[in-house]
Amino acid sequence: MKKIINTPNAPAPIGPYNQALIVGDTVYLSGTIAMDLQSKQLIKTTVKEETKIVMDYIGEILKAAGCSFDNVVKSTIFLNDINNFVHVNEVYASYFKSDFPTRATIQAARLPKDANVEISVEAKLF
Repeated sequence: MKKIINTPNAPAPIGPYNQALIVGDTVYLSGTIAMDLQSKQLIKTTVKEETKIVMDYIGEILKAAGCSFDNVVKSTIFLNDINNFVHVNEVYASYFKSDFPTRATIQAARLPKDANVEISVEAKLF
């Protein structure tokens, strides 16, 4: 059995998917980019600011699923330029207190709406 999670406090899906699903005790979040909630356009700014916006949206989706960043066990970060890793990492790290999740960081040839960063996470409901 799966439960669909969608919140108006994060960008609506731009394709045939949901913001998140809960299956058993695991929450699976789709990749999130820095999209304006009203215009549905990418908020194209610095990679650090885009990362902050993305992480704030992820926090809202996690909250709608009944958890927080403390529940995150795995992250996947997609970058349009791996040279931005240090900037993304600085912002990303500020959202976790300790016991960081596992993570993969990948340079992608192109991200949706030409975003600089896209992040997906998995979390456990404790």
